[in-house]
Amino acid sequence: MFKHILLPTDGSELSDRAVKSGIEFAKKIKARVTAIHVVPEFRVIPDESFVPLSPALKKRFEEESLKRAQKMLDKIAQRAKAGGVRCDTVSTASDLPYQQIIATAQKKKCDLIMMASHGRRGLSSLLLGSETAKVLTHSKIPVLVVR
Repeated sequence: MFKHILLPTDGSELSDRAVKSGIEFAKKIKARVTAIHVVPEFRVIPDESFVPLSPALKKRFEEESLKRAQKMLDKIAQRAKAGGVRCDTVSTASDLPYQQIIATAQKKKCDLIMMASHGRRGLSSLLLGSETAKVLTHSKIPVLVVR
């Protein structure tokens, strides 16, 4: 059946439950997993009080974001290892997480993406959408949504 599962995470409680379910599922079917966290890119929205920011500040933001991402991914890798599941991790920066999730799944030759449903409802869901909905819409790889 499935041999390699991609587990996207944003660090939320709902995402953490999906990752836990993904590791349990992988163990049952003897698959391996790759956990991914997509860090937002550094952006500044100028206004009338805008002061140009230094390259050092951008570098610090990127380093700290990737450090937090790696800490999150290390916990997932430890959980997988404790469960006897082989796990790789990927952290990357993008303002379009769904594209990075799909690209990573293709690059790593994953045959399933297993991720949490979004937490938004109502109008905000319609206006903002969710990364899960975008992955479902654009992925040619099967997607299993955990609620």
